[in-house]
Amino acid sequence: MSRHRPFRTLFTSLTAAVLAAGTLLTGVGTAHAATPLPSHVFAPYFEAWTGESPAALAQQSGAKHLTMAFVQAATAGSCTVYWNGDTGMPIAQSTFGADIATIRSRGGDVIPSFGGYTATHNGTEIADSCTDVDQIAAAYEKVITTYDVPRLDFDIEDNSLTKPDGIDRRNKAMKKVEDWAASTGRSIQFSYTLPTTTSGLAESGLAVLRNAVSNGARVDVVNMMTFDYYDNATHHMAEDTKTAANGLVAQLGTLYPDKPEPQRWGMVGITEMIGVDDFGAGETFTMADATTVYNWAVSKGINELSFWALQRDNGSCPGGAAADNCSGIEQPQWYFSKTFAPFTGSNPVPGDDFSVAASPGSGAVDPGGSLTASIATALTGGKAQQVGLSVTGAPTGATATITPSTVTAGESAKLSITTTKATASGSYLLTITGKGASGSHTTNYTLTINGETPAGPVLNAGFESGALSPWTGAGDAVVSSPVHSGTHALQVAATGSATGEASQTLTLAPNHAYTLKAWVQGNFAYLGVRGGATASAWTSSTGWSQVSVPFTTGASGAVTVYVHGWYGQGTVYADDFTVT
Repeated sequence: MSRHRPFRTLFTSLTAAVLAAGTLLTGVGTAHAATPLPSHVFAPYFEAWTGESPAALAQQSGAKHLTMAFVQAATAGSCTVYWNGDTGMPIAQSTFGADIATIRSRGGDVIPSFGGYTATHNGTEIADSCTDVDQIAAAYEKVITTYDVPRLDFDIEDNSLTKPDGIDRRNKAMKKVEDWAASTGRSIQFSYTLPTTTSGLAESGLAVLRNAVSNGARVDVVNMMTFDYYDNATHHMAEDTKTAANGLVAQLGTLYPDKPEPQRWGMVGITEMIGVDDFGAGETFTMADATTVYNWAVSKGINELSFWALQRDNGSCPGGAAADNCSGIEQPQWYFSKTFAPFTGSNPVPGDDFSVAASPGSGAVDPGGSLTASIATALTGGKAQQVGLSVTGAPTGATATITPSTVTAGESAKLSITTTKATASGSYLLTITGKGASGSHTTNYTLTINGETPAGPVLNAGFESGALSPWTGAGDAVVSSPVHSGTHALQVAATGSATGEASQTLTLAPNHAYTLKAWVQGNFAYLGVRGGATASAWTSSTGWSQVSVPFTTGASGAVTVYVHGWYGQGTVYADDFTVT
């Protein structure tokens, strides 16, 4: 969650003078039963360090509930927590108190989140920082009573996942708070926000939950961060969300064998990173993904939908990298908030949506021949809508058309492909796109033109053209120094707050073994392929160093080659790419 950026010390959100005119919340120590959250809740993360009003942004976006990020100690070793670890933002009515009262008056609420990347990385997450379980529990209770909240979230990642003592203290403190709440008639829930793989929590996250079970601490929600997979693979974010959640529900069955499957689905939370995530453009959560995830979440009955972060829900930086204040894609402002907002309630309803599929999904033809396939659309939620169909990716000498070009969701169309004798042999990936009022969906068709396929070279491999094309990469540049050979090389725009990447797609022989090589320079310079093959290697070097990546193509022969630089590690340079 944009967690890779250091938190800034900015300003408190409200002054005592404002609070004097507002409605005060329950004071510290007062026994009061907070209103429980709905059984299904949308609560995007709010970046609490920006000086913006959470109440104002909640109203503008339509998000009634917010997850407030983050609560942490100011310095490692401290047992006192603040918003963002900023001593100017204490846990007090003077910080966010009036905003929270306003949010609650509109039928919403907030979920304070402890931890986050910076705190878990730097040792200022309270259970890592403080070694006294009673003081940790007191910090939790102070946040609960100061703001009268119904749930606390623990965003545990990075170094906190490797500290058994901190994990144990956190869960022991959680148990103490649960016992205190029960004795005072207060309703309080706890959620764990944890990194995930595409098949469920990693062992480090499971260890956190096992320890909670062993300490008798009740975990109400397990909220998976379904992004930043760090595997350099091609990701379809909505589908990866589904497989990750399926894995989690199976894991919860082992941890809580007495809970039937519907109850385990009711423990699931999902947090997406909207638009381009901070691993890079290979993990981009699209507007179409939002509709798919919303309808899936409704069908499964999960507890929480969220995303990082409310301030990113706008299209002010299309084509950019991950940033705290925009999504990096073209989108209307508040698109993701408005798509997810109807999830809040006891029984959310599916939105209008559809799917697109090709049958068969591939075909082969001799040059000069033709073939057809069926393009089926299906209604997956709500009411049927008009769907416009188009196809791209046909090779030179071939044409691909879809008739009819517009159908009603649930109807089918025909994909027709014709080739000429001049059509080059090889495998080509055609993309069929369906566009409707709710968004767009795609499916692929692999076209094979029979004959021997030559290996496609890396174009502009030494950047001697002086231009980036056909490489793509936001902010990347061709430079004259340093170079490995010739007069130009590639500079990858990794910065202190964003990753950088340059890539191009090649069509190689299907099912063939190749080796990608390039000369690179810089810290954590990654070289790799994805798409029809997945492989990568990296090095850190102050001078030029050649990296070699063996890989084998799949049935289509199409792969994307890339060079990747990590955020905060300085600039990466690359030159003289080859595929042999």
